[in-house]
Amino acid sequence: MPHSELMMLLLADARLPVAGHTQSGTLEGALANGLDPADVPAYLRTRLLGVTRVEAGTAVAARHAVVTGSEVVAVDRAWAVRTVSPALRDAARMQGQALLRLANRVWPASTNPLGEVPRPGRSTVLGTVAAHFDLGAASLARLVAYDDVQTVCAAALKLVPLDPVVVTGWVHDALAGVDEVVAAVADVREPEEIPAVSSPQIEAWAQAHAGTSRRLFRA
Repeated sequence: MPHSELMMLLLADARLPVAGHTQSGTLEGALANGLDPADVPAYLRTRLLGVTRVEAGTAVAARHAVVTGSEVVAVDRAWAVRTVSPALRDAARMQGQALLRLANRVWPASTNPLGEVPRPGRSTVLGTVAAHFDLGAASLARLVAYDDVQTVCAAALKLVPLDPVVVTGWVHDALAGVDEVVAAVADVREPEEIPAVSSPQIEAWAQAHAGTSRRLFRA
């Protein structure tokens, strides 16, 4: 079995077939509806306080459920009720299905705990796979938060004319926020401990983006 930290690097790789190249972290919708590109760093901070924290907490709770033999379906339900926007739920479930397909192909035993979960979200699947490879809770939370940051920043380079050096600086500056997410969710155990936080403006942008027929990213 591969070393757990190597698995973390693999799952965070943008070249993974289910990676963030299909997603913009709602940045495309935000830019289309008035966000100034110069405000992307603030947008990242907002995501790390809201959407990303829910996703990371969900992944950690799913991992704990698998490790302790609890029901993963309860974790996925807790994630769904904390994800107010139907567009965000749908995007996460589509990513979850893609990750599930990959895991079934490459690591089939890792998905056994998801047998009773209908269309699990990406974080639920990711936490389940992480448990199979004995990836620690803190490492898993860091993976989710960092992946969100790099998804948004990679999308920014495709959506607006930016210097890649500047965008790399955005990623670097967001790392402190990634560590804050880890500190906030690494000790999550039960579904009710998943952070219940909301980002109304991001949710509104996600809904607006879902309704447009001219877009580069799915969400």
